[in-house]
Amino acid sequence: MSSHGKDETQRLRQNLEEQLERLVQQLEDLEECRDELDASEYEETKEDTMEQLREFNESLQRMIKGDMTLVDELGSMQLATQAAISAAFKTPAVIRMFGKREPKQLRDRLADIVRDTKLGKLSKKISEEKRGEILSALKQLGEKLDKSEIELLDKLSMDSLDTSGFVEVSDSIEKGQMTLEIASKEVIANQHTKKY
Repeated sequence: MSSHGKDETQRLRQNLEEQLERLVQQLEDLEECRDELDASEYEETKEDTMEQLREFNESLQRMIKGDMTLVDELGSMQLATQAAISAAFKTPAVIRMFGKREPKQLRDRLADIVRDTKLGKLSKKISEEKRGEILSALKQLGEKLDKSEIELLDKLSMDSLDTSGFVEVSDSIEKGQMTLEIASKEVIANQHTKKY
């Protein structure tokens, strides 16, 4: 009796997981050896690995478009490679757990970070960044986050916003009136241009 491609799909999936593991391990090794390399060598090696990740991601996209039976299995790997490429996740171990869809291991790592922070091994800032990275991965995997975890993610996303283009709001009534006048003139001008 034919397996209808199940064996082939399993082998392909295993090969792809191994390739993703190899690329993530390359990133991890590079980070561990960073101090031993000069800056240009580090950047060149990292860019080479990132290029391999981009190529891997493109291959996954082509496979997903061409073979519908692999969509669910390859989707998580594609998300992991996209996250690595975009630097959404900075820690290779988090990329690995995200790519393999391992929420329990992510939760364990989160608990380790909380413990290390309490023991004084991690600063509050580093701890928040690491926890935010893991919580972001958990959220993208569809895991339920508690209120404090959501608040931390919100805080971190607000901290990373570029506010240079924001207009300062003051309590001054005069400035508020001027702002309202400018806004109302723009609305009126837009209404007139839409009529014609």
